[in-house]
Amino acid sequence: MRVVDRRAVLGFSLAGVALALGGCNRTTTASAPLAPMSSVSSYASINPAGNYGPVSDRFPIKAFDTSSINPAFLRREVAYSTTEPAGTIIVDPREHFLYYVLPGGRAMRYGVGVGKQGFGWSGTATINSKQEWPDWYPPKEMIERRPDIKPQLTQLQSGVGVPGGLSNPLGARAMYLWQNGKDTLYRIHGTLEPETIGTNVSSGCIRMINQDVIDLYNRVAVGTRVVVLGAPRPGV
Repeated sequence: MRVVDRRAVLGFSLAGVALALGGCNRTTTASAPLAPMSSVSSYASINPAGNYGPVSDRFPIKAFDTSSINPAFLRREVAYSTTEPAGTIIVDPREHFLYYVLPGGRAMRYGVGVGKQGFGWSGTATINSKQEWPDWYPPKEMIERRPDIKPQLTQLQSGVGVPGGLSNPLGARAMYLWQNGKDTLYRIHGTLEPETIGTNVSSGCIRMINQDVIDLYNRVAVGTRVVVLGAPRPGV
């Protein structure tokens, strides 16, 4: 049962017109699994579960006003019945939840925002790589369609894009999903717009509150199994 009705897509923030675009299509040019990056902060000691206060990280993350979203979408441990083993990630785009399966019929549940790419793929994959403050490389078609994002772009190691940081639509962390040795172009990542959690958003894959995506990032390893449940078309 849906927890809340889908809300209207929010407008772009003043932080930059391109930031809400959240393009999942090209966020890394790697053709093989990338080595996981070491943690830049001891998140567990700074923000215990349930705390959405400020985080001291490579870039400082502001406290999140949890009153801006339905409390059902805040991180919590819940009873969860599944045949998947502990350590599996299960994404339910229809209900806007992501579950990290724990032992004993429990799971850590996170609220997510789902973009059109998030509705476009379902199945089983593995986390091929994890990146802290990832760079974002919008596809050429997007740049041509939205010339107003060009001022946000710079020449990076893998091409023209937005460097990782507080103005990057992928947020504080990203996890890249591959299937049968190929990139699914599906990502689980942070966001600059945490108030959109629990909604269908204009674009992107699966976005999480930055405090939540850091929590999940620190729980999982490269090779983690990810199950993405089927979802209806956006607006259905």
